[in-house]
Amino acid sequence: MKILVINGPNINMLGIREKNIYGDKTYEDLIKKIQEEASLLNCQVDFKQSNYEGEIVEFIQKAYGIYDGIIINPAAYTHYSIAILDALKSVNIPTVEVHISNIYTRDEFRKKSVTSEGCIGQISGFGFNSYTLALRALVENK
Repeated sequence: MKILVINGPNINMLGIREKNIYGDKTYEDLIKKIQEEASLLNCQVDFKQSNYEGEIVEFIQKAYGIYDGIIINPAAYTHYSIAILDALKSVNIPTVEVHISNIYTRDEFRKKSVTSEGCIGQISGFGFNSYTLALRALVENK
């Protein structure tokens, strides 16, 4: 099984930004944790990160016919990107939306996920484990 992990804006700043919310582990630590889980599950993972909405749309579109699943943390785009939602719907690849923090316990504007409508599920609030739980869900439900 081949999974694409897409991270949106500012995820590359993990370990630097808002440590009280996101902790002190880095983006590289996140990638390593996901790779370790993928190895246990005998699946392949590739990673993309962008601070630009259009580039995230292109990552999703280019996944068509190549990947069996997508794990996406749209970050701030979660709350308003119709473009990312439409891209997810257009490729029809099983996708799990993830968030490191629990978006439902944060600012009011963060409680609405526009992009989750294009996903088979959402995992929020388990730190880096949100990603490994999503990976396990995709692999076990293929």
